[in-house]
Order: sequence, then structure tokens, then C-alpha cells
Amino acid sequence: MFTKAFRVKSNTVMKTSDRRKLKADVSAAFPSLTSDELTQLIPNKEVLNVVKIYAHKGESVALYVLQKNPLFFELEKQLYPTVYMLWRFPTVLPTFSTWPPVLDKMIGGADLMLPGVVVPSNGLPDLKQGDCCAVTVVNNRAPVAVGTAAVSSADMLSLGMKGKGVCVLHTYMDHLWAFGEKSNPPTIPESEQPVVYGEEYPPDEREEEEEEDGKQIVEQKQQQIKSDEDQTCSDVAKLSLAEQDEEEREKTNEEVEDNPDDQKSPQEDMDSLFLQCFLCALKSKVKKSELPLLTSTFLRNHMFSCCPSGKKLDIKKSSYKKLSKFLQVMQQQHSLVRVKELAKGVDSIVEVDWRNPELRSFCVPKETEVEAISLPSGGGETMYRAPEITILYSVSTRLEPLFQDANKRKGVVLQPAEVRSIVTDYVKMNDLVDENNKNYVSINPTLCDCLLEKAEYQDIVSFKWDDLFSRTLERMQQCYQIVFPGQKPVVKKGHIEPIDITVVSRGGNKKVTLIKNLEVYGLDPPAVATALQHKVQASSVLQPVPGSKNNVLVQIQGNQIQQVGRLLLDHYQIPRKYIQGLDKAAKGGKKK
Repeated sequence: MFTKAFRVKSNTVMKTSDRRKLKADVSAAFPSLTSDELTQLIPNKEVLNVVKIYAHKGESVALYVLQKNPLFFELEKQLYPTVYMLWRFPTVLPTFSTWPPVLDKMIGGADLMLPGVVVPSNGLPDLKQGDCCAVTVVNNRAPVAVGTAAVSSADMLSLGMKGKGVCVLHTYMDHLWAFGEKSNPPTIPESEQPVVYGEEYPPDEREEEEEEDGKQIVEQKQQQIKSDEDQTCSDVAKLSLAEQDEEEREKTNEEVEDNPDDQKSPQEDMDSLFLQCFLCALKSKVKKSELPLLTSTFLRNHMFSCCPSGKKLDIKKSSYKKLSKFLQVMQQQHSLVRVKELAKGVDSIVEVDWRNPELRSFCVPKETEVEAISLPSGGGETMYRAPEITILYSVSTRLEPLFQDANKRKGVVLQPAEVRSIVTDYVKMNDLVDENNKNYVSINPTLCDCLLEKAEYQDIVSFKWDDLFSRTLERMQQCYQIVFPGQKPVVKKGHIEPIDITVVSRGGNKKVTLIKNLEVYGLDPPAVATALQHKVQASSVLQPVPGSKNNVLVQIQGNQIQQVGRLLLDHYQIPRKYIQGLDKAAKGGKKK
């Protein structure tokens, strides 16, 4: 269920009443827990969060998180423990044991099959179909998977230990595990020697070898998941080491040619580049009306655009190492700006000394000056230009045979029109158009494996063209390309988060409007908050988004959905499909 990345809908701190209800639900679901153990799991004074997510197939799931680790997840009003909770209390659920190589298959999304179950001498646990259970590996009682019994224990034996045993919901190494601190299972030794049913995996003489193989597989999987996460979280493609070295050599050579008597180290070069882009951004990009300006927005939207072609700003290659330290130097030593923490963890530039001699004497490079003049402006301010967003699709492992003839391997990103063209060429090349009705396409073994579920193999023999295209797109990984003016295109996995507008009650009957995800579209939250203040004559504040380091949400008094919608649609030109919550605007009273 969590083999693919999920989407977080909300992350809130639990109220005291909700905490009591959760404790009662946990006690009812897991009666073996004592009152002391319940207090350890759901303490009264520590922060306990409820995180609502959408799994990759659309299921709505609630996670209960303590100290960054999810302890329980609730699916269809049924409460399940995570591996983090079971590592603390491994006897809460009845367990099935299996061999280490089977764990790799379960991590990949497979269920636990009965031929791979290792049965102890006292027999299988007494379970009914659908009962919650856990899975361990031999010689370690620490659970590595959670699921439900596919059939009852009696049926497992009557079937001769063949078929499906456990429908796996959550495993060690999946994305729910990665949502926590990513720790490894503790070692809890088995109390007795297991008895093997079937001959799919050898017994005692190969246990040590199997364990070693299992550890290697888990380590490989862990490295693979880590690399996938790093790739998912990376918004800007990085240069290779060779390109970086070559770029540094080119920069050094250029500087030596310009001034051969003054050779600088790469770190000093980056410090000079940062100062140059900083002064350039203040003089040619930032307007007084934009203040206060988030430091992250200032770097992304202003300093990056002032970087000369052929060079790249990288704070980690400078002596400052962090943007906050660089701005601190600009404030204390150069007296150029004043930086203030408007909200916890959210720094903004609140003041610029436009009369500073260093800033007044700085000459904007010609290429940057031309770019600044070419930007459309109105009323003395640089107009905001909405980014161009294109929905794309990535070739998945399952669909790779369908795209093989077009030389499109796994991970290749395509536009919907390209997908239609490739699928059409494949159908015509393999003569799959129905002779009696040209609107239908016959299903061959490749299309069957790529597009049909197992239950459909005998029922569906042909598709309409539209159904063929829609099924193909549904089974591809959705991506999106976002292009900000003056910046390189960035391709990101998953669905683009819409700007979320909600109205909540605070302090009794008072209502406030919350606006989130403005940064995704290059909007500066302080600037939006200031514009709304002038528009509706109401106070606004900035708050950090739970679970995010750089993003903030705008809070403004009253139900202001209509005014926010007009600002985003008319002034900033954000397409309506990327704004969520406009339908909840307050309706006007009836005319008399």
C-alpha cells in the first residue's frame, strides 16, 4: 500500500479530546496492551500529530505520529500498527515467520504466500480471515510487515499451505517507514526452532547464508530507496562532478585572463559572485513595495536571475555555507539590509538601505540591465508572470514493453501527445485494429500484461481507442514541468500541489482564511499578504507550514475566499484549475 510515495493533505496537532479517543481506540484494537504501555504510546504531555495522506491509489489514510515516527495508521476506520510501534511491543499482534529473501519481495509490493511461511512447532496462530497480523523473519521476532490474514488459519492448513497467506499493507523499507526516522529493526531472538512447510526455502544448513543474503538485499533496497527519495526531493538537476570541475576551471581561467596577478581560490570566487548577484538583485530587481521579502524567494527569484551566464550560484561552495549567514554578513558588516524573523523559522528582508554607498556605486552588468528593462512593468512595479506548467507522464516498469519499439525506456518523460503517437504506431505496426470495427483495438499479450488486471484477462479482448489511451496514461507515473520566467525548466514527479484556500474558526466564532502553497507558483507570501491587507482592510499574519522548512501560509481575518480568488485569478493570472477551495466562498444574502 505504501510502496509508492503518498501525498500529505494535512498535518495537525491532536487535541486532548482526540488524544483520549485515540487511546480508547488503541486499547480496544490491541487489548493486550497495559495502561502503562498505552501511556508510553500516547503520552499526555508530548506532541502527537495526526497526518492525513492520500496513498498512490487514492486511499485516504490517517497517520498518528509521535516524535517523528508514525505509530498507527487508520484505513477505512480500522486501526493498524506500524513497524515502529511493533518494534517497541512485538507481541501485540499474532505473527507469521518467513525467510529473509521473501522480505525483499514484500517490500516490492508482493503479499506473503503460504509456501514461504515458516511454521513453529506449536503451529500457526489462531486467526480468522481479515484479522490483523504481523510478519517476521527467521531468528528475529521484530516484525517487518503488517497486514491482514487472507484466509483463516484452519483454511491455510486445509489448503496444504498453498496460496496467499497475508495481504500486506505496510512493510519495513516502504514509504510509510521512510516517513519516520528510518531506523532498522531491533534484534529479538526466536525462543524455539521453526518447522518448515514445503521445500521452497532450505532449513537449518542454509539459515546463516540466507540471513546474510537477506541483509545484503535489505541494504541494497535501503540504498535504492534513499537514492529515489533524494532524486524525488531534488527540484533542480545538478551538474555532474566532471562538469563542475570543468566549470570551475573555466571560471578560474577567465579570471586569470582578466587579471593574471590576482588569482583567487574557488571559494573566494563564489563569495565574490554571491556579493555581485546580491547587489545586482537589490539594485535592479527588488522594489520597495515588495518588502518584506522572504529570503528564500529573494534567492530563487532575484539573485539566481542576476547570475551571469555560464556560472552557477552555490552557497555550499562559498565560505558562508548557509544563506542565513551570508545575509547576516550583509546586514552587520555591509549595512545593506535588515533581516527579521517574521515567523518561527521564516526569515525575511524587511528593509534595504538604498542610500548605502556600496549599493549606489555598484554598476549593474549590461546583460542583467537589458533583462530588467525587458520585463513588463506597471505602476512602477515588476509584474508577476505565472509559470508555465505542463503535465507529463513517465514510462513505468510495467509499460516498458509497450514503449520498447520507440526506444523509450523506464523513466523517460513524455507529453500526452507523444504517448498517443507511440501507442498508435504500436497498434498499427502489430495490425491490432479490429477489421470489422475500426474504432476498436484488439488486445495482444503485450497490451494484456501492460494494461489489464488479472481479473480482466478473460473478459476484455478489445479496447476503444479512447479507453486504450486513458488506460495507458493511468498506468504511467504522472509528472509536471514548471518553467519560471528567466529560469530553466524543472521536472518534478507526482501531481502539482494547488494553491489551497480554506476557512477555519479561531477563538469561538471568529473565522480566518488560510492560503497555502503560494511558493509552488513563485508567489511571495509576504507580498500576497500585503496586497490582501490593502484590498480587504484586514490584518494578516504569516505562519510556517507544519512539516516544511521553507514554506509559509498566509492567514487573514474573515472569510476572504472571494477576494483571494480575484487576486489570484485576475492580478496574478493563476489558472483556476490550480486553485483549490474557491467553491467555499461565502454567498451573499438574499435581496429583499
